Amino acid sequence: YTFLYWLPYYIKSTPIEGRMLSAKQAGDLSTLFDVGGVAGGIMAGHLSDKSGASALVATGFTVASVPFLYLYRYYGNISFGINVVLMMICGFCVNGPYALITTAVSADLGTHESLAGNAKALATVTAIIDGMGSIGAAIGPMLTGYISDTTGFDGVFLMLYIAALMAGLLLARLCIKEVGVKNCSVDSSALAVALIPYN
Repeated sequence: YTFLYWLPYYIKSTPIEGRMLSAKQAGDLSTLFDVGGVAGGIMAGHLSDKSGASALVATGFTVASVPFLYLYRYYGNISFGINVVLMMICGFCVNGPYALITTAVSADLGTHESLAGNAKALATVTAIIDGMGSIGAAIGPMLTGYISDTTGFDGVFLMLYIAALMAGLLLARLCIKEVGVKNCSVDSSALAVALIPYN
């Protein structure tokens, strides 16, 4: 949300190819972040369905967003084309995990065996995830205003890097669990194949 809300202002404040864009041009250009985000959401969902490891996919996208945000900050002003490509890649990496966390991960948590099949829990889990996201959506832009006034946009992007890495770190426990499940599944399959000649 922070990047999305502040992106038009950032584009308007940063020269691209040595020239400043108008507010309308900056607003139009910033929509490409969402275009990349749509593709990222679709790809993240596809990879999650294929792998059965939504937390690993979300973490991969989140960690990958850090170098692309860095590239966008320091190389996005070189040319209009580079700006567009890097902005769409950032949207791809940032919105992919957002789509997974608000849907697939909510469903996984809501149908966890500890909830004993309580279907109403899915709505509660989804509301908690969205509610926590709304807290971040309120705090992030507020901090951005303060940081951009005191340290400039370098400080804002540093905050975004840290937030992305923290999100990846918070997903680490789920990733470890998914890797463990995958390893058990592979071991079981290998054992079954090894026992075929004895059946």
